[in-house]
Amino acid sequence: MSKRVLIIGAGGFIGGFIAEESLRRGYDTWVGVRESTSRKYLTDSRLHFVIFDYDSVEQLENTFTSTLPEGEKWDWIVYNLGATKVNNYSDFNRINYQYLKNVTEALINTDMMAERFLYMSSLSALGPYDEHTYQPYHSKVVPDPNTKYGMSKIKAETLLELNPRIPWIIFRPTGVYGPHEQDYLMMIKCIDSHWDFGVGFKKQLLTFIYVEDLACAIFDALEKATLKKKYIISEDRSYTQKEFRSIVAEELGKKWVIPVRLPLWAAKVASYVSEKYGLARLKPSTLNLDKYKIMKQRNWSVDVSDACRDFGFNPVHDLRDGIHRTVEAYKHNK
Repeated sequence: MSKRVLIIGAGGFIGGFIAEESLRRGYDTWVGVRESTSRKYLTDSRLHFVIFDYDSVEQLENTFTSTLPEGEKWDWIVYNLGATKVNNYSDFNRINYQYLKNVTEALINTDMMAERFLYMSSLSALGPYDEHTYQPYHSKVVPDPNTKYGMSKIKAETLLELNPRIPWIIFRPTGVYGPHEQDYLMMIKCIDSHWDFGVGFKKQLLTFIYVEDLACAIFDALEKATLKKKYIISEDRSYTQKEFRSIVAEELGKKWVIPVRLPLWAAKVASYVSEKYGLARLKPSTLNLDKYKIMKQRNWSVDVSDACRDFGFNPVHDLRDGIHRTVEAYKHNK
């Protein structure tokens, strides 16, 4: 029988690709969204929609029990709900931690917890690591997040770890990019305008995962991975900012791009101003003081051997191929 999959937080950039991969594998696919969530990337007629109010455990319980026949439940749940930028930093705790707490509590109260529950965390949950010898992150690194975003993610991870009734798998992806993603799109637009802005003068190693490879890894892990284990998800190599710039410029057909290096103090000032401007407009800014700490970080190299060993993780798209696909989508929408 086909697995019944519920994707919570399916309306965003990554969620649309997770839903596509679920359908491609023949699963009975349910997508959890809020009433106000855009369904731009959820247009397949085979998808079943579930409307959630994450602020209320009682409302979540009612939604769970009224959506499926009595005694039935989803086989697998992918929890992709989360915020990466907010107007008020307390919203990180509300969205990234409290909503997860409410959902898992409602699932347990209604006896509808799935056989497997995959939680989408972030490499930022670990905080900075070895910026002297650039040893890669690995599964034994002790978390020490230095951002509000990272702290909310490690708090959510701890919630899962401390509850024996949740059969969790945790993903910690590095920078996720692809069509529809907005943060890397800003970098692509800058390079398209012949400018490449970087932060700091010390060597920086960057890692990436193409969104389709991430979606495939999710279902490979649900099918085969060890329960109650955390996995770093990334292409198995790192890049410099110069390498990233060169690849994007080639795909855009740009013969010349001017690299601009901002000193850390200037980037911090710009982040502060951008954050305050966003507050004045009541819209979260992509560039803010929390994001500055992420840009400041020098080492994002990773070891993905656990994922390779446990469920055969092997990304199909390297950065050049992924950027080619992303730039083609950018040109099409431009």
